[in-house]
Amino acid sequence: MVSIDHFRRELRAQLARASASGSRHALINASELHRMLGGYPGSNHGMQRCREAMRAEMEPGDVLIDASDLTVRYQLPRQYHANSSAALQFDDR
Repeated sequence: MVSIDHFRRELRAQLARASASGSRHALINASELHRMLGGYPGSNHGMQRCREAMRAEMEPGDVLIDASDLTVRYQLPRQYHANSSAALQFDDR
């Protein structure tokens, strides 16, 4: 089963890639994010954890496009702070 931290890391990686390519927004869908990490659809999926990670990542300026399937337009670049729980961390040890 995929943990909320796995979803958070993949979401932040997607946002970082979109930002690095010069995009001003990234449109992320919970079902697509979950499929990238596996286990969805399936009987033992972690969609609630995926949705929690996406909602926790939302900042002022982000837009909820579709609440039923959770699609969010995240504004880029992200304003991470070193001491924030939203700070990017890619240490996969």
